[in-house]
Amino acid sequence: MNKRHILLIGLMGTGKTTVGKRLARVLERPWIDTDQFLEGKWGYSIADYFAKYGEEAFRDEETAVLQTLLTDSPPSVITTGGGIVLREVNRERMKKHGFVIHLDADPQTIAKRLKNDQTRPLLQGDLHNRIKQIYRERQGKYDFADLRIDTSRLTVDEVLKEILANV
Repeated sequence: MNKRHILLIGLMGTGKTTVGKRLARVLERPWIDTDQFLEGKWGYSIADYFAKYGEEAFRDEETAVLQTLLTDSPPSVITTGGGIVLREVNRERMKKHGFVIHLDADPQTIAKRLKNDQTRPLLQGDLHNRIKQIYRERQGKYDFADLRIDTSRLTVDEVLKEILANV
């Protein structure tokens, strides 16, 4: 395996954080989550940041932290917020600096996994309709990934096995 970063991308609820933590342990690499990194920097939640500054300002912060992590961190497992792929510059940087894994799941599975999560600002309102809308809006944005895994019916161990066979 080369020394580049391993990045997990995908919609919220696809398993990025859960898989990323375990993958980092197995590979004995640092694990960094871009959303948690930003919350630690600010001292408050992404939902609060969204409410105060809006999505565009959040995307600016997300882009800046991604650049820093990719260039200044040792080879790591990096889990990202689902919308990080909305900016082409982020897709280009991830592709340049890492092995990118797209964790995917069908909208019904995502809704089931997130039904009790009140922390995500983009999911306010009708959960099923919001997930379907976000799924449609981001269609094709994850296609640059080196590997795609549908996590809808896989266990974390099965996802890890698939990743380890390909990195």
